[in-house]
Amino acid sequence: MAVIQETTRIVLAGKEPRSPRVPRSTGGWLVLVGKTIVGALFVVASLFPLAWMVIAGFKSKTEVVETPFQFFPEVWLWQNYAQILADPTFLRTLIWTFFGAVLFTVGSLAVNSLAAYAFARLDFRFKGVIWTVVITTMFIPGMTILLTSFIVVTRLSMLDTLAVLVIPGLASAGMVFFIRQFYLNIPKSLEEAAMLDGCGRFGIFLRIFLPLSKPPFVVMGITAFLAYWNSYVWPILTITSPERFVLQQYLATFRSERSTELGLLMAGSVLAAAPVIILFLIFQRQIIGNIKMAGLK
Repeated sequence: MAVIQETTRIVLAGKEPRSPRVPRSTGGWLVLVGKTIVGALFVVASLFPLAWMVIAGFKSKTEVVETPFQFFPEVWLWQNYAQILADPTFLRTLIWTFFGAVLFTVGSLAVNSLAAYAFARLDFRFKGVIWTVVITTMFIPGMTILLTSFIVVTRLSMLDTLAVLVIPGLASAGMVFFIRQFYLNIPKSLEEAAMLDGCGRFGIFLRIFLPLSKPPFVVMGITAFLAYWNSYVWPILTITSPERFVLQQYLATFRSERSTELGLLMAGSVLAAAPVIILFLIFQRQIIGNIKMAGLK
């Protein structure tokens, strides 16, 4: 009776009635507790290495490897982070890597979005065959073509330049596939209306598809940025001048030259990871939402 009266009161007030809460059974509570415990363990296992790296940046070089293990330092050494930030080589490498990552991200989105538009909307000979070849390259490990890629850039005289870090990786079959799937869901009526107004194919891409491309661009842009930011094997092979080192090369060189100063190395690693973490925190809603949307489509 009380439920009926409450429902009547809510309806008269112009609100949707809420269904009464069904109490959980004993089995339901056990499942909920089990999921919570598993989720908590997963979070701890994921965040523990990052938390330890941040804390280790405040330790002396002996405390990092001392036994028995202590998570927190006896004395917090802020000078590790201050010393890394005061190092002009680190700052130059950080700025250089960030510039290259932005350039790579913009170029990759431009190249792959144009290819995705072509495969999604244009009709041309052997389109199906070419699309099959493009998709097949997704299953070829990058390490298998490392030697041939090195030979190509060597003959093109691209070694030890910014171009060798940016250009070889611009085209991505995975990115083309992801953006193409999004473009397939854009109504063709928008294109037809633009064509009636005298707009060409490239104009349609710039005025219709490009403004609507924010969802896939956020996900693929961050993916491209991370790929460049974390690159190590390719820069090691193609870059020899210290002033053109990317961040991972700098950290590897720092570790080999000053292997005993682990506190400084941890501080540098934290500062190197900070831009990526900040980028994810800013765009986390868009990333999760767009991946869900892509999965539903």
